[in-house]
Amino acid sequence: MTPAAHGAAHGAAHTRPDTHDMLVVHRVFRRESRLLAELVPAVSEGDAGRARVLAGHFRDYALGLHHHHSAEDDLLWPKLLARVDLEADLVLRMEAQHETISATLDQVAGLLPEWERTAAAPVRDQIALALTGHRAALVEHLGEEEIHILPLAEEHLTADEWAELGGRFATETPKDKLLYFLGALLEEATPEERAELLGGLPLPARLVWRTVGRRKYARRARQVRGQSG
Repeated sequence: MTPAAHGAAHGAAHTRPDTHDMLVVHRVFRRESRLLAELVPAVSEGDAGRARVLAGHFRDYALGLHHHHSAEDDLLWPKLLARVDLEADLVLRMEAQHETISATLDQVAGLLPEWERTAAAPVRDQIALALTGHRAALVEHLGEEEIHILPLAEEHLTADEWAELGGRFATETPKDKLLYFLGALLEEATPEERAELLGGLPLPARLVWRTVGRRKYARRARQVRGQSG
């Protein structure tokens, strides 16, 4: 590596992060938690086909949220706790909220097999109630994180450290789910955010999205939301 290249890499490692991408991710989780809480109660008793569609969608949603939070647990909270003494109680509260959210996801997951099999109204109603509790806990957490944690991350983490969170998600998420999660982000993004998201992808990934992923995501979204066409 040349001295100039070394200096550029050294400077990038100490550049403060732009955490705006997290706001887009949070919009997706807010949207999907709301949709699940609205769609599940509308399933007719005995409609096991519709129950299976929503159960499968919940599992993908829960997978994405799990990877998102586990990356924070492993890569974000420890760094902040080591560097930010005054706000340590806040970081600990974020960790506790993750545990609460995880418990609500487990509650829903435990009810899904019976609902998929029978589409019984009492089970549906238990799931709907659990989803309402999940969304309340999630929205509270995301709001606190945006107000309090993201500014701390911008102040105390480097851009490289922040990028590790997204890299971890891409590495741990099953490859056949990545296009779906990309579509979920792009749906929620503004035109400027969408251009930035796509611009950060390798050319082959952009081509796959445009030729295959975009249509597959649109078809999946219509199916989940019960839309024709």
